[in-house]
Amino acid sequence: MRRRLVALGVLLAALIGIGFAVASVRDRGHKASTPTVAAPPKPFRVIFPEGFTRLQMAARVKSVAKIATHERGRKPRLNESAYLAASGRKRLIPGFGRRPLEGFLFPATYQFTARSSAAELVSSQLQAFRRNWSTVNLAYARSKKLTPYDVLTIASMVEKEAVAPEERPKIARVIYNRLHAGMALGIDATVRYAFHVPGTQSLLESQLNSDNPYNTRKRVGLTPTPIANPGLASIQAAAHPVAGDWLYFVRKPDKVHHFFTASERAFINYKNAHGFG
Repeated sequence: MRRRLVALGVLLAALIGIGFAVASVRDRGHKASTPTVAAPPKPFRVIFPEGFTRLQMAARVKSVAKIATHERGRKPRLNESAYLAASGRKRLIPGFGRRPLEGFLFPATYQFTARSSAAELVSSQLQAFRRNWSTVNLAYARSKKLTPYDVLTIASMVEKEAVAPEERPKIARVIYNRLHAGMALGIDATVRYAFHVPGTQSLLESQLNSDNPYNTRKRVGLTPTPIANPGLASIQAAAHPVAGDWLYFVRKPDKVHHFFTASERAFINYKNAHGFG
């Protein structure tokens, strides 16, 4: 009986060993037959800073597309000419009517792949604009007889003029006050936009004296379109300027802050004292 029990134990151990061996072989076979799926390529990013114009955004697309081609060895669909084409025609913007897209191309960081099109990027920018614009209360601007497009245009000027973030509402107030007084806005950033003059170059007298519709030194009122694509902070400032009687502002020597005043004489004196006259 004892020999029979020992024999039975040996047999059971052998059967268990065979079972583990078969399961191991099956498991290895299953793993070997499972295909390996490659992870999708990491998308690229294009960053549009606040205050970029449509042309500057197109130039940024060109630079990023070049980097994408170099790093991946594959030319993306997204390119400068395609972006200019996609952003160059008027669109029906809810609440604004049919407008050129300058001002509506919301500045932010966007992702794209080799298959992404310029039309998709522009669509993403317009969606981002609508999301951000929906948070803006226009009640005060409407009380001053300003349209949503007026507010966006003012925001673009604020974006180009303000360096210190806290001065955005004050610059917006100067624009409101000058519009109310029937004064020319006198914002040189609008002239730079008209003639594509970067901030590193001086404006010519011929440009400052031109009859260009964007020359706010000579023409009263707002420009025909926004002069840049503002971020939410400048849009909020344009919708809710801080209270004040200022009519003039000029850059301080630190090239960051501005001197604000309601007095033309004080404005001229400050300019002369700091070599801006």
